[in-house]
Amino acid sequence: MGIEIALYDGRPNSGRATGLLHLSVDHGGALAEALAAHTGPADHRLGRIAPYRDTHLGEQDAAAAFEEATALLARCTTEAQRAAVRDLRNLLANCAATPGSRICFIGD
Repeated sequence: MGIEIALYDGRPNSGRATGLLHLSVDHGGALAEALAAHTGPADHRLGRIAPYRDTHLGEQDAAAAFEEATALLARCTTEAQRAAVRDLRNLLANCAATPGSRICFIGD
């Protein structure tokens, strides 16, 4: 079980051309573990990410999720989880800074 993260310059499968800006596949298992162990319904955006389905966030949600990911980083218990959440934070920051972009969490 793992979660891959794709950053697009627009909404994937929207009928218009979109480009893949970045694909993160290196930390899928550790990210799934960190999210399962350290998030809940109170973590509004990160709590919606499920390991068995795809979840999309726009640039505004990504900006808010960045704050949640910062809190998540402090709760991680292994270096693998910390590396996964640092990667997540970088992609969320890039999404938040790129107008019209989308981030997609790709579950198994």
